[in-house]
Amino acid sequence: MSDDSTTPATQLRVGRLTKAHGLKGAIKLELFTDDPGRRFVPGAVFTLQVPTSSPWHGKTIELVELRWYNQHAVGFFKDVPDREAAETLAKAILWIDQDPTEQTDEEDAWYDHQLVGLAVVRDGVQIGTLTRLEHLPAQDLLIVKTAAGEVMIPFVKAIVPSVDVKAGIITITPPPGLLEELPEEPDTDEPAATPTPDAQDA
Repeated sequence: MSDDSTTPATQLRVGRLTKAHGLKGAIKLELFTDDPGRRFVPGAVFTLQVPTSSPWHGKTIELVELRWYNQHAVGFFKDVPDREAAETLAKAILWIDQDPTEQTDEEDAWYDHQLVGLAVVRDGVQIGTLTRLEHLPAQDLLIVKTAAGEVMIPFVKAIVPSVDVKAGIITITPPPGLLEELPEEPDTDEPAATPTPDAQDA
């Protein structure tokens, strides 16, 4: 009897293919791991996150070799023989299956569930709570619930310099205007209180 109750493997986002490099199918990589020597080894298979219109949708890709050119990571992949094929993979996000019990101390590699619920802090003051992440081809977005509603923050080092999962804090340094819709001070008007379970007649 087949067991349909098995949970899918947890996946870790480890990189993004940025653009074709040269004529032989190489692709520049943006790495989201401090340990590329462990994640990006020949034979490693990655799940591709691409638009549904992409010919690569629903497919995986196998790494043949990772090289470095001028401190930029460049990957060679199976079934990507030339620049034309490489260009069809631009902006694809790479995911790997990982044992949920594996402990990772990689600085820039987290599971989404590790970040959801963390406090988002600006200038030492909590401005909201992370509710979810959106992994888009161009960049990742943090969706933060604030008193003024949901705010989208680009998940890039310049704006999100620090993520401390143990402390439960995501520190942001947004440029002027990014969060201008946030109130400078909390509103004094509070919503009508709803009865709590303790507020019942004896």
